[in-house]
Amino acid sequence: MPLASFLLVILAALIHATWNLLAKRAADGGPPFVFAYNLVACLAYGPWALWLVARGDVKWSLPVALCILASGAVHLAYSLALQRGYRVADLSVVYPVSRGTGPMLSSLAAFLLLGERATLPGVAGLVAVVGGILLIAGHGGAEALRTPAARRGVRWGGATGSLIAAYTLVDGYGVKRLGIAPVVLDWCSNLFRFLALLPLVLADPGGARAAMRGRWGLAVAVGLLSPLAYILVLGALQWGAPISLVAPARELSMLAGALLGLLVLGEPVGRRRLAGCALLAGGVVLLGLA
Repeated sequence: MPLASFLLVILAALIHATWNLLAKRAADGGPPFVFAYNLVACLAYGPWALWLVARGDVKWSLPVALCILASGAVHLAYSLALQRGYRVADLSVVYPVSRGTGPMLSSLAAFLLLGERATLPGVAGLVAVVGGILLIAGHGGAEALRTPAARRGVRWGGATGSLIAAYTLVDGYGVKRLGIAPVVLDWCSNLFRFLALLPLVLADPGGARAAMRGRWGLAVAVGLLSPLAYILVLGALQWGAPISLVAPARELSMLAGALLGLLVLGEPVGRRRLAGCALLAGGVVLLGLA
């Protein structure tokens, strides 16, 4: 993976961990919160995206239009599944399960469907990243995953991870094969989500206002950080990094999340989680060498 792409992915992972912690704090906001942060994203990144479109950076065609629509639909499902998971289960279960399932499925699909070449460091790095995430997710031992809340977290985390794999492949194809500018693809996806959720918000404006009470600051932060993190990832793909390596390398966000939990939230970090962090970091290094 080119060094510049690798650094972009690492920066994206740090930003990603940050906005997910903020989204967890607004877990009860539900679809209105997703609508609100997509509104912020559309307004904040619209001038940049529209300038690229006006400059002719997007070569419009039927495949490009279908890719943008597919990306928007999958990202909408992902956003709603993630917010629902954060509402009914713990961040420490939903986040690692989703972030582990996503790269595993997207990397396998990149090998099998897109014809990307598997390298020994790349495969070893993928295995190490997934193994590290599993250790972090199960830091409380097998008993911790037997509670109803944990099982809900695994179900919603798995569903979210499957959608992560889907949008990684769709968007990777869009920027690598169709040449769609990353910020344009992400902005169109945010606009799709905004328009799809608008009727729901208009049908119950009072409920939407109640859901957003005290959460607008979080919506602004997520609306600014979430697109930035993903635009950096799409930029790495456009610069030549393979999907099969970028997808798991993004999971450095799990390491950042564990450190934020320790330093900011004062969460306990046991041997299992420390081992998972070390394995995850080693996997990311291997991916950088692939």
